Amino acid sequence: MKRYRVESFENLIDALTALPAIGRKSAVRLAYYMVLQDNFVALKLSHAIEEAVSKVRRCVRCHNISEDEYCDICSDQDRDRDKLCIVQSAKDIFSIESSGLYNGLYYIVTSVEDMDDEHLSNVCKGVEEIIFAFPPGVAADMMMLYIENRLEGRGIKFTKIAQGVPTGVELDNIDTLSLSRAIEDRVSI
Repeated sequence: MKRYRVESFENLIDALTALPAIGRKSAVRLAYYMVLQDNFVALKLSHAIEEAVSKVRRCVRCHNISEDEYCDICSDQDRDRDKLCIVQSAKDIFSIESSGLYNGLYYIVTSVEDMDDEHLSNVCKGVEEIIFAFPPGVAADMMMLYIENRLEGRGIKFTKIAQGVPTGVELDNIDTLSLSRAIEDRVSI
């Protein structure tokens, strides 16, 4: 039996499924919408992707995304330059910034293997506190220890974000690592 196939449509579906969190069913739905229901949305998306790919790069200081040599956060002279929050991705910066509770600088470290010790050392000049904002896990603990060892003797205070029980969640729905961290990091009331 001969299989029905529209090559350009299948290529679009394949391209969409290559994106994180998009399975085949979602990709088919998106492809049908863009090709058969709203060509303008597809062209607008295509243009936005092309523009972002050609303009967006990493900030030379913190590795956040930017269209310039330095991102808006590193360029902002009103930021608290005594505090440095170390995260694993630019998505983490967006999340923290949306809270509106932090006004310091950032530094992205994806892994110990990718870290440039000299660059990190230069970024940390004048920093009084480093806040680690990593998801809980052994790799994150190793990265924090590695960075602390590299910056030892500079009088920097090292802290990490609190981890534990989310609001409104029953204890039996929480993984054991989060629950144990919540008990270990308990505070006085």
